[in-house]
Amino acid sequence: MNQEIKIALVEDDENLRFLVSERLQTEGYRVLEASNGDDAEKMIMEENPDIVLLDWMLPGKQGSEVCENIRKNGFDKLVIMMTAKAQDVDKIEAYNFGVSDYITKPYNMDVLVAMIDNKIKFSLNNDKPETYRFANMEHHPNTHLLIKDGKKVELTILENRILLYFLKNRNKVINREELMMEVWGYNADVNTRTLDMHIVRLRKKIEDNPDSPQYLQTVRGVGYKFAHD
Repeated sequence: MNQEIKIALVEDDENLRFLVSERLQTEGYRVLEASNGDDAEKMIMEENPDIVLLDWMLPGKQGSEVCENIRKNGFDKLVIMMTAKAQDVDKIEAYNFGVSDYITKPYNMDVLVAMIDNKIKFSLNNDKPETYRFANMEHHPNTHLLIKDGKKVELTILENRILLYFLKNRNKVINREELMMEVWGYNADVNTRTLDMHIVRLRKKIEDNPDSPQYLQTVRGVGYKFAHD
């Protein structure tokens, strides 16, 4: 099934690039490789891959600049940033370079493959990038954009992950642990207060009255529910 799926792997560490490329090819993906930002931009715009795996630290250009440039040139598929430092994750969260998601190094190959498989499964069913509609809103997870009443609202990557999970599990009560696992992953040192803080921020962006939420409802003692038909 993965035969026609192209992944652009942009990584300057030759050994790591070889390992990731080998593993992805074993999984049946077609891998295109670049080791610096300029080559990466050219390759991505020419080859139009389904997913870009982009290293944050690259010689010459940083990954964030590459991402910004390909977005400006109309590339709207998935871009997953690979980063080694926690502070880079904060930067990815804080500024919108157009990164769809990120994974921190050193990553487990199985986790990387599962992440890609999961994302591919959803995007394969749609020719155009995946979009979720509810009420007067449209959510575009690849570019973490929310369009509300025709106006653009930018979401951070974590808000994007949270909203996407809710939209895939509408009207289902989701406990905090499940949500934290989904959003921050296995090894995250995160507490429920952090999650609640992100929920509060997300409510401000989607609810007409955040204090009395219509969609993102709290289920006392359990977690949350995204209420929508």
